[in-house]
Amino acid sequence: MCLIHFQYGEHPIFQLIVVANRDEIYDRPAEPAHFWEDEPEILAGRDLLEMGTWLGISKNGRFAALTNFRDPSLPKRPRSRGEIVRNFLKESVHPSEFIDELAKMKDCYGGFNVIVGDQNRLMHYNNIFDEKNEIFPGVHSVSNHTLNTPWPKVVKGKKRMVEYLKNNPGQVDIDELFEIVMDREIAPDEELPDTGVGLEMERNLSPAFIQLPHYGTRCSTVLLIDRVGNVTFVERTFNSGHFKFEKSFRFKIQK
Repeated sequence: MCLIHFQYGEHPIFQLIVVANRDEIYDRPAEPAHFWEDEPEILAGRDLLEMGTWLGISKNGRFAALTNFRDPSLPKRPRSRGEIVRNFLKESVHPSEFIDELAKMKDCYGGFNVIVGDQNRLMHYNNIFDEKNEIFPGVHSVSNHTLNTPWPKVVKGKKRMVEYLKNNPGQVDIDELFEIVMDREIAPDEELPDTGVGLEMERNLSPAFIQLPHYGTRCSTVLLIDRVGNVTFVERTFNSGHFKFEKSFRFKIQK
């Protein structure tokens, strides 16, 4: 993933609300969200090169999502970041313990942020800063730096999500949530970060929804977990910026 907005613990109906975009090279093979044949407890899309994933949930309510850390000067690392999400979803270890073990291997992976937990607890870890955070109730966002770094897409998306949830304390509209991450407006130059990719690329990567000739937003996901454990998972797939199809799943968390 390259952008994750989420509400945790404050909404009267939904304990967790996630709205996220996955940005990737268009020709990297992947499967849309499904329950995996080899790991039938996992609901997630799947990267077919390394067989990991960027965002998913298990039938027992374990949730994980990952973004890359943008810094072209960082060296390549031997292990795929997508295995981090996969491993958390298939294991039963406590989120804090999982991160402690992950931190011991932080240099095996390229730069990343990962959110792990369930409806009762969420944790964040960034391997570049070796930064572990317990996530407190509220609206949060992570793109390609660290949790709640005020990049334009983070600030704008968080504000829209806060306002929408404040104005809709009851049931939420999934289409309205998707609109938060469909924003294609390029941020003003004076608001752009300097991540080492050059000004033109910073502009191109500044919208929530990215559309470049060979790279961009491949899918968007809305995940809802209500306070009695009902899960709604909706994924929209795009091809070169154009909508292709939607997949929806609903189930109740198994204790």
